[in-house]
Amino acid sequence: MSRTVVANWNEYAGKAVQKEALTLQEALCVLRAPDDELLPLLHAAFQVRKHFFGKKVKLNMILNAKSGLCPEDCGYCSQSIVSTAPVAKYTMLDKETLLAGAKEAMNRKAGTYCIVASGRGPTEKELGQVIEAVQEIRDTMPLKICACLGILSDEQAKRLKEAGVHRYNHNLNTSRNHYAAITTTHTYEQRVGTVDTVKKAGMSPCSGVIIGMGESDEEIAEMAFALRSLDADSIPVNFLNAIPGTPLEHQGRTLAQKALKVLALFRFVCPDKEIRVAGGREVNLRSLQPLSLYAANSLFVGDYLTTPGQEITSDHQMIEDLGFEIELCAL
Repeated sequence: MSRTVVANWNEYAGKAVQKEALTLQEALCVLRAPDDELLPLLHAAFQVRKHFFGKKVKLNMILNAKSGLCPEDCGYCSQSIVSTAPVAKYTMLDKETLLAGAKEAMNRKAGTYCIVASGRGPTEKELGQVIEAVQEIRDTMPLKICACLGILSDEQAKRLKEAGVHRYNHNLNTSRNHYAAITTTHTYEQRVGTVDTVKKAGMSPCSGVIIGMGESDEEIAEMAFALRSLDADSIPVNFLNAIPGTPLEHQGRTLAQKALKVLALFRFVCPDKEIRVAGGREVNLRSLQPLSLYAANSLFVGDYLTTPGQEITSDHQMIEDLGFEIELCAL
């Protein structure tokens, strides 16, 4: 009768603290750990998190600055051209609304304000609107600004950097081999290229994944290794929130225990990077959300692009109850 071999998670933590890479087999051991091993696994992940980040939690807030009207066919997205989900559709918000969003981010104790726009990439007018708002935010508020506007040219990236954008988000979303099953209107290589463009312009690269879109454990491990190779500073780990009207509407949710193992893996593979529990955490982790912060060190607070998030006070209370501390912005 075969017996499950349990890894020594503390050895994994020791490797991670030294920034040594896990092997593929070790990564798969994390993802396939017995549920009875979940607490020891999270304890080991916490040793890595504590070494690099202590007990601080970074908060980020998203503003959906342009909604719907997207020509891309991403299967998970309610704003895509193939989605029939009843979402709001509007062009780029004006400067005053973008500024009001920044003030709300501060009210929520978020250190990073994320301006997100649907579409393949920004038009000249849209880029100008974002740049104008960013310049005023930088002049008046102690916030870090992240932009997520799609595929960028070198010149567009340079202008965003000069305006004061600290970070640019462009998620890999899934693995190279699984990519065509999720999106066909652009390629995995184009996503990687945009992250490289961001780095070349001097902005901090933010790139993450969406777990639960039919990928294998090997592909989850591949995503983690790809982001380690890209040297992404911030890694949002989303868990699919299957929205009616999207091609992935019937995809089942990720079990909470598996979601926590995924977060532990990303902490081991990218030990000194910001690992953010992102979209879908409320739906997939449910009552186990607090445990996610033993591996992750960052959260989105408030609503997501087209789906509601947890109450702000609940997030703040969760962090306080864990004995953790919100990390305020230090420019």
